[in-house]
Amino acid sequence: MLKYLTKKQKSLFVRILVALALFTVLLIVEKTEVLWFLKNSPVYTGILIGLAVAGYLTAGYDVLLKAGKNIIHGHVFDENFLMTIATFGAFFIGDYTEVVAVMLFYQVGELFQSYAVGKSRESISALMSIAPEYANVMRDGEITKEDPEDVQVGEMIIIRPGEKVPLDGIVRQGASMLDTSSLTGESVPRSVRIGDPVISGCMNGSGTLVAEVTKVYEESTVARILELVENASMRKAKTENFITRFAKYYTPFVTVSAVLLAVIPPLFFNGAWSEWIGRACTFLVISCPCALVISVPLGFFGGIGSASKHGVLVKGSSFLEALSEVRTIVFDKTGTLTKGEFKVNAVCPEGISEDAFLEIAAHLESFSTHPIGEALRAAWLSGKDEGKTEETTGDKAGQIPEAAPPNKRAGRLDPSLVTAHEEIPGQGISADFKGKRYLIGNEKLMKAYGIETEAPEDRMGTVTYLAVLGDGPDGETYAALDNLQQRSGQSLGYVLISDTIKDNEKEALNAMKEAGARRLVMLTGDRREAAEAVAKKLSVDEVFSDLLPGDKVKHVEDEISALAGKGKVAFAGDGINDAPVIMRADLGLAMGSLGSDAAIEAADIVLMDDDLSKIASTMRIAKKTVRIVNENIILCLGIKGLALLLGAFGIVGMWFAVFADVGVCVIAILNSMRALFQK
Repeated sequence: MLKYLTKKQKSLFVRILVALALFTVLLIVEKTEVLWFLKNSPVYTGILIGLAVAGYLTAGYDVLLKAGKNIIHGHVFDENFLMTIATFGAFFIGDYTEVVAVMLFYQVGELFQSYAVGKSRESISALMSIAPEYANVMRDGEITKEDPEDVQVGEMIIIRPGEKVPLDGIVRQGASMLDTSSLTGESVPRSVRIGDPVISGCMNGSGTLVAEVTKVYEESTVARILELVENASMRKAKTENFITRFAKYYTPFVTVSAVLLAVIPPLFFNGAWSEWIGRACTFLVISCPCALVISVPLGFFGGIGSASKHGVLVKGSSFLEALSEVRTIVFDKTGTLTKGEFKVNAVCPEGISEDAFLEIAAHLESFSTHPIGEALRAAWLSGKDEGKTEETTGDKAGQIPEAAPPNKRAGRLDPSLVTAHEEIPGQGISADFKGKRYLIGNEKLMKAYGIETEAPEDRMGTVTYLAVLGDGPDGETYAALDNLQQRSGQSLGYVLISDTIKDNEKEALNAMKEAGARRLVMLTGDRREAAEAVAKKLSVDEVFSDLLPGDKVKHVEDEISALAGKGKVAFAGDGINDAPVIMRADLGLAMGSLGSDAAIEAADIVLMDDDLSKIASTMRIAKKTVRIVNENIILCLGIKGLALLLGAFGIVGMWFAVFADVGVCVIAILNSMRALFQK
């Protein structure tokens, strides 16, 4: 056990052993006839007092110092003061073994507490080790070690095998595997290559990476995490605040009660002073609220530590307690329930092949940064080899080109084939490709050109149409968007593009209901058809679409009103526009990996790997933590209440008082540590 103790804990452990040895000698001298020849002499009493004082000061000199310092600073009524007064009283009536026993076992309880807090801190403080010590920066052709705080956006950093990623960036050279376990709690490494993002705090594997810095250190992932960890203990749960207020009034009350217990019976009922002072000392030892004051925050601290081991950062015990009361969970769609990665789900061409449709569409979107354009380009470039070797046909002006063979797709996206490119805001693109004028965009764009389209009955995503324009009056291709009445064209079909639902999201939502959520709601700014398609796949209870950020806030407020204080409403989101909703909900959850800085800042709980299944896991951790805390409250108040009555009536003595104080404290601490070891 010693190797797991800090230097301060080891010192206390040694003091306890020395005090225990002195206590054993004192017990032998007092309870046996080993010094029978000195029994009735002042020397015998001096030996007892000397052993008692030596054992007492060895075990508890720091308790006396703390009590004195607190009294000087005006904080009189705490456990240090109670222990000091009780043991001084026991000295006064000659209970020397009890004096040493009380202080000795009190310090045993303190050692258990310190060790338990240390174990609880380990899982959280382990996150502190993710802070990078240096960054290898490439400047003027040389690599120098710099403080991460001195590296600017746009600079190139070298990440060697076994080094921490010091700053957020984009890989420009190399490939490797990143160990993200310190951030996400997941042991499976993540592969990165050129163009992939890397986040600070991860450990690089066997490959050397060159990355371009995208965020300064103060805005990096690791800096945000460390700030969250450092502030985690600042927000106390309602139960913790209750215990703090309770101790504030409880300690003065029992101190005054002990004084009255020592004084009133001897003054008014002819009681023996030694007997009633002894009862008052027993009363004081029993009344120490340390078991309650220690075990409750320790239980919440253990719960926060357990969540952090699973890759979830809880910003305070109040939020862990609130999570245990969540009955409604509201989700943003894009980036939270879905990946935010658009893919082509269906191609419905008219009069041309599917490959030809995709080739034209992908080239028209060559210059687009819109997710739909990226999805069309990806669909064209990802064709499988079907063994064809023919060259692309249809290059002559005026002909709709046939597609390149699938095995020729990779690297064949040639933006130089696209001319007279024009973007129509909110509608789509008009451009020439291989001698023909094409349109690609939404239904509004097609109507503007008088092109009839046939919309799919079941719109499970965004519909993008493709059309070819006819020749103008002089036989030339249209290059502008004027003379609407003269336009003519032909629809070439449509493509259905939709966001991809995250893996295992349905199971994650079902797990939330099993963990205590009664209602799951999805909010999105998408069209009703696309929103309902996602909602149907995930089996959410209700979906609201076509929403602005302000509309989302209103819907969350409606959910809060519907519960009428009989539960909490949580909102999970990832975007900048989600920050107001996250702030308004009873409990805000943000995606830590892909989420925006604003969402993470506003959130109360952060999922470091964006895995929604962690919500159910953390709900179970929260419920068990609150259950453990309540068990400790009942245990402490129940045993102490009974012991106080028994002590006041003289039924139990100082030894039972030691158990009622230290014993209950140790039991409560051990029970609190269960919160740390949750699966």
